[in-house]
Parts: sequence; C-alpha cells; structure tokens
Amino acid sequence: MPSPFDQSYYQVRVEWGVEGLARLAPADVVVVVDVLRFSSTMANIVAGGGSAELADARIWSANGAEVAAAAAETGAVVLVGGIRNAAATARAVMTLQEHRAARTAVSVIAAGERSPAGALRYAVEDQLGAGAVIAALTDLGIDHSAPDGAVAAESFRALRRALRHLIAASGSGRELVDGVASTARMADLGIRPATTAEAGELDAVDAVPVLRDGVFERFV
Repeated sequence: MPSPFDQSYYQVRVEWGVEGLARLAPADVVVVVDVLRFSSTMANIVAGGGSAELADARIWSANGAEVAAAAAETGAVVLVGGIRNAAATARAVMTLQEHRAARTAVSVIAAGERSPAGALRYAVEDQLGAGAVIAALTDLGIDHSAPDGAVAAESFRALRRALRHLIAASGSGRELVDGVASTARMADLGIRPATTAEAGELDAVDAVPVLRDGVFERFV
C-alpha cells in the first residue's frame, strides 16, 4: 500500500538525504541538491567542459555523492541542481519529459548535512536550492508539487534577494571557512571548489550535471 509520506500523488516531490529518497515513491528523475559544495562545483565543472567521477566526488562531498549514488540505483535519471543552475536544471527535466512523451515524476532531494555521529541535519542552503529548482520547474508548467515542494519554492521566492548572504551566514557556509581538509582533497583531484558566493549566484551557469555510468557529465 502507498505510504502517506511517499508523495506518490504528486509529480514533483521533495525529501531530505538518502533516507528521504527511500521514503518517496520511485521517480523518473532525481535532482540532487547539495549547494555547498557538491552542486555548485559540479555545475562549474561541466560548464567548463569537464567531467567528474562519482568515486572521486565521494571523497570530497559525501552527502551529495551518496544521494546521487543511491538515486542511480533506482534506475532514475540523476541530475545535479542548485541555486547556481536552477533554471537549466528545470529545462533539463522538461527536455526529459518531452523525450519520454509522458508525465514525468521528479524527486528533488536536498542532501542536508551530517553530524559527527552521522545524523542527518537540515541545511538552509539546500532548502533554498531545492526551492530554486522547484520554482523554476513551476515556471515551466511542471507545477503539481507536493506541499513540501510548494513550501520550499515559496521560501526561495521570498528570500531570493538575500541568497548570497543567507548561504554565507548559514552554519554550513561558516563551516567552509575552516574546511581546509576538504579543500585539500579537492586540490589533490585537480578540482577548484565553488565558493559560498558562487553557490548563491542564481542561474549563473547554464549547465546541468547528469550521472551516467559513474561519471558526472554535461546534460545535452
């Protein structure tokens, strides 16, 4: 029997982390939102013509990479979205729906953060990133959203003028100031991490990472 929490009635669904992905009904497309740093850095990489291995991403961004890996196991098309490429992500979803010629179920998964003990923690930047993607989907007419999605989209719309400030002032944004180890791991892999300022730039990048055979590349 369907669960009251699987959001199967809705075309656009929203949840948090790998645990939330497992609660939702299966979707055709999963959009992974991990604004600091996974989504923003991946968008920059593919916009510059590059690609990135999922195995490498797990080294420097466990939260987003783990959600992407779990989503891939469901058989869904896995996209990476956020504030930096929200409109492009929505257009990619629309393209997929047009190619399928059928109503396409979309799960937007905010990765959140993990406590030292491994507990999932709410992250304001991922709430805003999920909201940005859902608002962009709504603008294209993909607007049958679960209440969770409507709340995320409207919170984004109300706060869109303060995105960069909110992200920099968030716990995750402040934590990145001291993220020497993570930055070093990325440098070892030849990756330039997106800054908190870049992560808060709405639609600065017209590119969407898609996960294919363990590699993130540009969706075309």
